[in-house]
Amino acid sequence: MTREERRRVVPLAMRAALASVATAAFLLALKGYAAWHTGSVAMLGSLADTGLDLLASLVTLYGVKLAAEPADHDHRFGHGKAEALAALFQVVLITASAIGIAARAIDRFSNPQVNEDASLGIGVSLVAILATFALLAYQRSIIRQTGSVAILADNVHYQSDVLLNVAVIAALVLDQLLQISDADPVFGIAIALWLVWGAFQASSQAIDMLMDKEWPDEQRAAFIEIAVRQPGIRGIHDFRTRRAGTHDFAQFHMEVDRNLTVAAAHDIVESVERRLRDVFPRVEVLIHLDPEGHVDTDNPLVEADVTPHWFGKRV
Repeated sequence: MTREERRRVVPLAMRAALASVATAAFLLALKGYAAWHTGSVAMLGSLADTGLDLLASLVTLYGVKLAAEPADHDHRFGHGKAEALAALFQVVLITASAIGIAARAIDRFSNPQVNEDASLGIGVSLVAILATFALLAYQRSIIRQTGSVAILADNVHYQSDVLLNVAVIAALVLDQLLQISDADPVFGIAIALWLVWGAFQASSQAIDMLMDKEWPDEQRAAFIEIAVRQPGIRGIHDFRTRRAGTHDFAQFHMEVDRNLTVAAAHDIVESVERRLRDVFPRVEVLIHLDPEGHVDTDNPLVEADVTPHWFGKRV
């Protein structure tokens, strides 16, 4: 990513994170009053989720800011994995909250309580749904422009909030208006399970990033397709990729005519890098040059004979 792109992308991601913080703070105050006034477990679960949303949004804001910092002496590959660490922190909080909500809901089965003022809880949930829809629309516009993984994860989390607020409305309607007394704790348990599922998804993505999981096959194939079209390339092997925050990294060995001069071979490498940078502007590319027919790997963790090849060599 160029300096100009970084200056444009980072402020946009920061704005989206700040919008999440502001929305969560507003909904926390609103739902706090509603949970206290109605006594609904489902509303309490929604309140707890919004509280975690606020904390998660604050962590996301910090993670986006830190991940956007350029590489320095101690972090030569940048700080992109700060987003994954922030996500794991959120997972711990979400899981703890889910356990607390489930325990409160189970207790409500044996110690039933009467919820009050369903209209207030429903009204607050409707306001929350509208505010969340506005935030989701804004986040999607930022994601399209920046590709921020942190904001994408935040967007997915807020999508679940819409469902949680719908669950609160359903619980209050069934509990108070239709006199189905067990509806509220049942929806409380359902919300807890939903939070656990969201935590599992978030942890999987964070761990994939920390473990340097390869790009999806479609993205790898698209990258190689662009690379092999460039003139002068006789073959590609030892292709490896990883992701850190909003930054992607790709490296491979590129084979050229063994009779080329160093200067001519260097020109081909520069041409390939420029073309890849044009099509994949957020990918840092590292190319190792090999004479045609020379196949090796500089990765001590894998055997050379399992390295993928292109141009009809070994697969």
